[in-house]
Amino acid sequence: MELVPAVLASGWASGVNAYLCVVVLGVLGRFGGVEEVPEALTRTDVLVVAGILCVVEFVADKIPYVDSAWDAISTAVRPTVGVVLGLLIAGDASSLEQAVLAASGGAAALVSHLVKGGLRLVVNTSPEPVTNVGVSLGEDVAVAGVATLTVLAPQVAFAIAAVLLVLGIIALVLLWTRVRRGYRRFRAWRERRTVAT
Repeated sequence: MELVPAVLASGWASGVNAYLCVVVLGVLGRFGGVEEVPEALTRTDVLVVAGILCVVEFVADKIPYVDSAWDAISTAVRPTVGVVLGLLIAGDASSLEQAVLAASGGAAALVSHLVKGGLRLVVNTSPEPVTNVGVSLGEDVAVAGVATLTVLAPQVAFAIAAVLLVLGIIALVLLWTRVRRGYRRFRAWRERRTVAT
């Protein structure tokens, strides 16, 4: 397995949904016979805890505003999981290489987490819950796909993760601009109404 693409792809995936990333990798290693998966992820206790937290996140991530609170709580967790995955994937690399790979995984996780959190805040301004559920399901599918490809085709996983990250940043900037514009219009309307009365 090529280390850098695998670390960056798993970092991106853990920044969006750390527990699902761990579950997918662990299941592939334990039941799929994929030897590239670090052995620590295939342990029963790791799979059980990650599975339970994955279910909690699956539910919390579909509820408007609860998802943003969950994202805030996960700000420390997701990048940490990215660091740990980077370290585990680095395996027998030299100490310096392990440190660089671990930091790279954590940085990728932090950036993707911040993009996800920002997008979800913008999506929460929509009054209906369908958009939120759709975005969350899309994230889950993307994380499962990238995590799977991380150990089967790391360069493909990295390319997909990079494209999704760039698209997420573009969407965040565009949507955030629209929300700010709408808020300014609302404030101007409210001020005109206050002056009129």
